[in-house]
Amino acid sequence: MSYELLIALRQIRARKFQTLLSVGAIALAVMILTISHSIMVGVTEEFYNTSVDKIPHVSVSPEEGEDYIYLYDTLIERISSIEGIAAVSPFLTGQASLKFKDNSLNSEIRGIIPSQENEIGSIEEDMVEGSFQELEFSRNTVVIGSKLAEKLEVNLGDFINVSFPNANPLSLRVVGIFHTGSSLDESLTYTSLHTAQQFYDASNVVNGISVRLSDFNRDREIANEIKKLGYNAEGWTESYSAILRTLALESTTDNIIYGLVVVIASFGVVSTLNLSVISATSQIGMLRAMGAPVSSIQKIFIFQSGILGLLGALIGTFAGILIALTIGQYEIQPDSSDVYGSISFIPVAVHLMDTLFIIFAVFLLNLITGVYPARHAAKVDPIKAITSK
Repeated sequence: MSYELLIALRQIRARKFQTLLSVGAIALAVMILTISHSIMVGVTEEFYNTSVDKIPHVSVSPEEGEDYIYLYDTLIERISSIEGIAAVSPFLTGQASLKFKDNSLNSEIRGIIPSQENEIGSIEEDMVEGSFQELEFSRNTVVIGSKLAEKLEVNLGDFINVSFPNANPLSLRVVGIFHTGSSLDESLTYTSLHTAQQFYDASNVVNGISVRLSDFNRDREIANEIKKLGYNAEGWTESYSAILRTLALESTTDNIIYGLVVVIASFGVVSTLNLSVISATSQIGMLRAMGAPVSSIQKIFIFQSGILGLLGALIGTFAGILIALTIGQYEIQPDSSDVYGSISFIPVAVHLMDTLFIIFAVFLLNLITGVYPARHAAKVDPIKAITSK
């Protein structure tokens, strides 16, 4: 261990009150930054888990001026041949009026091929009763959301009357109930593609194709490839652009604000070290008189600044992680009306690399801010410093 570092450690131990103030200020700032960052990362990850993982990464719609996609089997083959496509599922969707006994509600009814649709949104994982795959093997069947089932007061095996203007009325048997925790639970029903085509009297056509990608970040690139085939296509980042912009803006704003708090705390260390320079003038003079070079004096104060910053960063991140994890256990009331409807706890995510980056950034910032008091100390005249005592 170099003598500069030893002297720096002795100076820190000798000024306990100033050390506590400096470390405490940095720790408090880093703690706030850690908590804020953990919650923001948690919210972002929850958005991806609850939304992006359950929706089509690219949605294909009919050509301009058309209501349907004709010869959709051929289009599916062409889309599937594009590199990066993981799954493709055609659908025919529209509004319908559902009636059971005296209860009547409007809902979106979506005709799908169950095995293909399940590859898009893993609907089978959301089933709480019955089987989603039964749509593929039984005619005139339907799978409905839990909220919709509750409002209609239907159970498995019940028959729902489905009607709509200019559509062929049907009686569909409930073979499954799903629960996503989102607004879809009261606004969406699934039936087989054949049944939907029969209901809307639109045989051999669909009005949309859902596409899942191996890498959901390539949604716009793949959407542009599909557009070249003559069809409209939109990636999920376009569909959710407002939410993504809000998340990005909030994350950037929070990081800037709390980053400035850390900077302010770091400059508090500068004030502490400046006081140290004043109070240690005679010691600095003695060291210079004993032959200590200017660079060694600078190192002593830079070491002090770095150690204070490192201690504050370590204590602050540790406290921040504990508080963030505690906040993550706080239960909240789910709200089915918003995009995060299935969240029952405040989302918190703590990543090792983020934590190490915060610690390193604060340590480096304090090293930099320690340069000024270090240079000030190095300019002390040794003769004046000794005779001024």
